Amino acid sequence: MTMTEANEALMSQLMKHLPTMESFGLHAGGAANATQLRETAQFGDDPGQLRMLSFVPENLGRGAPLVVALHGCTQTAAEYDRGTGWSNLADRYGFAVLLPEQRRGNNPNVCFDWFQPEDIKRGEGEVASIAAMVRNMVAEHGLDPKRIFVTGLSAGGAMTAALLATYPELFAGGAIIAGLPYGSAHNVKEALGTMSHARLRQPREWGDLVRAAAPRPPGGRYPRVAIWQGTADHTVSPANAGQLQRQWGDVHGIEGLPGVADTVDGVPHHAWRDAEGRVVLETYSVPGLGHAVPVNPSAADPDARCGQAGGYFSASGISSSWQIASSWGLTSQRRATTQGARPAADTARAEAPRGGAGQWQGMTAKITDPASVIGRSLRAAGLLGER
Repeated sequence: MTMTEANEALMSQLMKHLPTMESFGLHAGGAANATQLRETAQFGDDPGQLRMLSFVPENLGRGAPLVVALHGCTQTAAEYDRGTGWSNLADRYGFAVLLPEQRRGNNPNVCFDWFQPEDIKRGEGEVASIAAMVRNMVAEHGLDPKRIFVTGLSAGGAMTAALLATYPELFAGGAIIAGLPYGSAHNVKEALGTMSHARLRQPREWGDLVRAAAPRPPGGRYPRVAIWQGTADHTVSPANAGQLQRQWGDVHGIEGLPGVADTVDGVPHHAWRDAEGRVVLETYSVPGLGHAVPVNPSAADPDARCGQAGGYFSASGISSSWQIASSWGLTSQRRATTQGARPAADTARAEAPRGGAGQWQGMTAKITDPASVIGRSLRAAGLLGER
């Protein structure tokens, strides 16, 4: 039996236990509104057969930063941009945004194929296509190759981890929202298992997967990583955040070292610095957040207002897009004015406890209906088509 046949057989078995496919919370957000994104048909090698969409503010100066934003399952690039507010932030603060988009022909739920070995290997598949898009953006718009960042939700978060591992020299930082560690799944069965229960490995084992994925970046500096996770996520177990922390803590050589902790807009936040004093790892544990991007479109601070609630975008009292952009130094001043300049949010105040997975230890999704959990996982992983 081939791998494809085995996967299809597993899906067939799981389908027998699913009484319905509705109300799993992973539906598309309806028809897309008018978008200001521009599509580029030819951008270089495209082994992953993805679409390239982007937003570049008018009169953007040379040497501007670039943010790559990766949508989740059942979403389009335009929907993800509207929900997160990335293009609005780009216009406000002066940077470009690249929004790769999956094709339904690659995945029935338009998920990035984070669990397919051929799509998460350097020089191949979807990661190679996205890397080609990044290079195209830098060349066409004269962007700063040292200030390229990537973020994404769910399958997009898992693909963010894959890009940071396979192209560490390309990115200065990444933010993984409800994602999974690089190398945590290589087929359908493993994808379902790690989403619902998290694959447990020692920090060095996780780190070795990253180090084997690409040549060591110049100076040995891997991208800084932020991990965002909701405590009430029943699609991607919060325990995966702990394993992500282990993976990148080991890569940065700070696993087991004391960090610092505070709260940001009521959300527990931990940060770790390397020997040079650079923040290289952060975690945000959002209380009560399900499988969604935390947004705050009505924030008291007008600078932090962006995005829209709905679908996979939850009004949680904290604007993840703005916090992420700030941590990358992208919100230090508005375009065409220095009024209201804000420093990058790169500090934390109280010492955090020692240990690898920290606040994520022992966290598991609350499972009350196995059929529902299987259905949500199938859709989120891109392994089950829509009705």
